[in-house]
Amino acid sequence: MKLLIAPIVAGLLAVPLTVPLAVPAAAEEAKIRWHQCQRDAEDTEGAELDQAGAECGELDVPLDYRRPDGRKITLSMSRLPATGDRIGTMLLNDGGPGGPGLGMPLRLRPAMREAGTRYDLIGLDPRFVGRSTPLDCKVPQAGWPWSAGSDRASFDRAARLQASMAARCTENAAEYLPHASTRETARDLDRVRSALGERKISYLGYSYGTYLGAVYAEMFPARVDRMVLDGPLDPATYGAGMLRNAGPVNEAALRAWATWAGARHSSYGLGRTADEVLRTVRSIQRVAAERGLRVGEHTLDDGVVPVLLFASLGDDRDPARAHLAGTVRTLLAATRGPVEAGEELAGLLALLLTPALSQMVSGQLAIACADRAVSRDLRTYWRDIQRHRQDEPVFGSLTRAPSPCAFWPTAPKEQPTRVDTKVPALIVAADGDPRTPYANAAQLQRALRGSSVLTVTDARKHGLFGEYGNDCVDSSVVAYLASGDLPARPVVCARS
Repeated sequence: MKLLIAPIVAGLLAVPLTVPLAVPAAAEEAKIRWHQCQRDAEDTEGAELDQAGAECGELDVPLDYRRPDGRKITLSMSRLPATGDRIGTMLLNDGGPGGPGLGMPLRLRPAMREAGTRYDLIGLDPRFVGRSTPLDCKVPQAGWPWSAGSDRASFDRAARLQASMAARCTENAAEYLPHASTRETARDLDRVRSALGERKISYLGYSYGTYLGAVYAEMFPARVDRMVLDGPLDPATYGAGMLRNAGPVNEAALRAWATWAGARHSSYGLGRTADEVLRTVRSIQRVAAERGLRVGEHTLDDGVVPVLLFASLGDDRDPARAHLAGTVRTLLAATRGPVEAGEELAGLLALLLTPALSQMVSGQLAIACADRAVSRDLRTYWRDIQRHRQDEPVFGSLTRAPSPCAFWPTAPKEQPTRVDTKVPALIVAADGDPRTPYANAAQLQRALRGSSVLTVTDARKHGLFGEYGNDCVDSSVVAYLASGDLPARPVVCARS
């Protein structure tokens, strides 16, 4: 998952929670109902989990932890049991926010090598995500993040889109919205720990999952064993505006890609130098703003074109760069008239511009808007974008645009979590990560005192362990998971 989709500026104060959240003794006795994972013939993920020896289960937890004996929701999870010398249980989170986790043990068990067999791996769909009492606002397209475009008219158009998404969540999911926060999800994690009969749990989280892990560590410090946080967020600034400072690193990632594409002009025809390729991108943006680009059945304006570019910049390996080059080549052709999309681009457009991602985006919105309030004054976003037109010409209008949280019907019911604890973790970060700027690693390390940072240099990849093919990263994480000993000094890995 690891999308990390959330673009807006934080503002209004949250409403503090004054009701104690003590867990009654009866809640500690809740049981997980285990069974096979495959639900029907089309459930390939469930079939793969069953084949791997996993089981799936449900646990009922309070919708509102202020009312622990009130209405319940259901958490769904998978468990891939340890087969070696067991260390304990590890919960997994794939980010998002709002990313499902049920199938994560299938991916992480091989990545963890010799340590993988020593943990019961728990792939949890967080509340309102995947199989866990899913929330769906029934939005007609992904729509978030969405670029505010090149002028005031496109800004207003983007704001109307965000307002309409908030209205759909109000109409279709209002009962769940106040209860979607990360703090409530952290309480869910601790209910899972208790139901599993574990005194402590280990945790591995990517992207937004690093924030969830940090919040859990702050709220339940005595219940954490080993923790890996990959693609770190700064817990002090996390919220619907968490991409606001990501414009510069995405502009840098775009230039790095343009250098790559320029060296392959004979294949893609986008320009022979980085500057020429970037001029091609700007010309595409200009035509999209002026009259739109007809690609297949879709007309792409300056709200969607930056989203297409952004979507491929979270990975600096050749396949991802080639995908982006193919996308830009198609968009360039569309500046001269209607074109058909290739299979990959057609699939991406179908995801972005149809209801296909409605449930996933709904979960993201609910979590981000429940965690931290934002400014509802559209003038603040417009002025912010205008100030950064020159230094963030492609992505400033995307990362600084208003989100549906500016129109949200409910205020957060708790203050954002201030993370300041001695719980240590292994923090894994790329120094050019386009989703979570590298400075976040130092901020998270200060919040989780005693933690250690593993840095991959000259890398522009979001999500590293088990994904980037970097043996230095993978070996370091596996060694920590096996021993429980953090590196004595910061680890620096060269890009593969």
